[in-house]
Amino acid sequence: MLKRKRLVYLSLSAVLFLIELFIALFVRDRFIRPYFGDVLVVILVYCAVRVVLPEKPRLLPIYVFVFAVCVEITQYLDLAELLGGGVLLETLIGTSFSWLDILCYLCGTILIYPLDVLIKHLSTLK
Repeated sequence: MLKRKRLVYLSLSAVLFLIELFIALFVRDRFIRPYFGDVLVVILVYCAVRVVLPEKPRLLPIYVFVFAVCVEITQYLDLAELLGGGVLLETLIGTSFSWLDILCYLCGTILIYPLDVLIKHLSTLK
């Protein structure tokens, strides 16, 4: 069962990564890229962690949310520029702080709970 659960989380991580990559490279709008992408990135990080930790620590969604907020704080502090900038670093860390991003991270964190219920159901199917 743990192997199946890891596979589900790995598959979901891969799909979410490809969606995030597509958004980053090709979407230039005022909703999907700035907000929906931030909702999805929290779920992506959570799924990637669950590949390694299939038996979820109870507070893992909260830890992922705190991690996302910490990344947002690094944007407020201009960490990417302090480290020398570059497209890759600016893409990974981001360059502009926004309270709305934190709200998006919270929405993604909330969506983790029903997602876990669905994945638990899917990993028990034969």
